[in-house]
Amino acid sequence: MGLQADVFWSFRSPYSYLATRRYRALAEQYDLTINLRPVYPLAIREPTFFERNHPNWLRYTFLDAFRVSQYHAIPFGPPRPDPIVQDLRTREISKEQPHIFRLTRMGQAAARQGKSLAFCDEVSRLIWGGAENWHEGDHLAGAATRAGLDLAELDAEAISDAETLDAEIAANQAALEAAGHWGVPTLVFDGEPFFGQDRIDMAVWRMQQKGLVAR
Repeated sequence: MGLQADVFWSFRSPYSYLATRRYRALAEQYDLTINLRPVYPLAIREPTFFERNHPNWLRYTFLDAFRVSQYHAIPFGPPRPDPIVQDLRTREISKEQPHIFRLTRMGQAAARQGKSLAFCDEVSRLIWGGAENWHEGDHLAGAATRAGLDLAELDAEAISDAETLDAEIAANQAALEAAGHWGVPTLVFDGEPFFGQDRIDMAVWRMQQKGLVAR
């Protein structure tokens, strides 16, 4: 039986997007199951986070994300629209959030079928890969199909079972914090957290110490 790892992940995190296809490649290359466990982004969990942070934080994050995307040759662009409705000038988070709850609940519904890694990868490629109006037309339906899922079924589950899905998403967040971190993306293997897209090689090194082998 292969190894298992959890990845805690958010649709609003550019670093989550930049890591996901590499996580997916690991699961294909190695005898390894990666369970992607979506969480709500800081804008939902801690709306004052952006106001408390240093003024340079947001600008540096985007500069670095573009740099990482160029380094790894991963398509990258500002989301159109942003999964979180926010005035980036004032950093104010809108009370109306038409995207993030739907997306995260669908991600958790996909996790119930063991397909959240593929689903979140495909959807994040739309959001962060330059697709305009990714929430319209057949963009999301195509992403779900590529992940082996049906968008209409996921949407229906996200609506009809929203309360239970939110409880599962909260449990994901609690598990992340119990493992010793709070941010995304974080890979947790054997109780040890590896935070950030720049710790993937180190996570593989640790897993190889514990018997990780190629498929």
